[in-house]
Amino acid sequence: MLSDELRQALLAHGISACDEVTLRQTLETYVPTYTLIRLAPWPARRWKCRYRLLMRDQIYDAQSVAEAYARGLLAVLEGRFQPEPETQSPLASQDE
Repeated sequence: MLSDELRQALLAHGISACDEVTLRQTLETYVPTYTLIRLAPWPARRWKCRYRLLMRDQIYDAQSVAEAYARGLLAVLEGRFQPEPETQSPLASQDE
């Protein structure tokens, strides 16, 4: 369940669906690579979060998977995160 603050922020960007799957799919359209970690009990108590979303050099802490995806998505939509442009590897561009 997302907080009202997160729901309103997503709605301001035209995202009305706030379920985990929709948020993940939307995030994946902007960010090609990310890591979602479910924390063990002792780090969860220490950092007061259950999930941690890593996107390049940025970290977003959350209590639920949907909240983690929402925080990452908002960072992209608000311009606080710029995904790396996709580049081809040198081997893929060579003609055989």
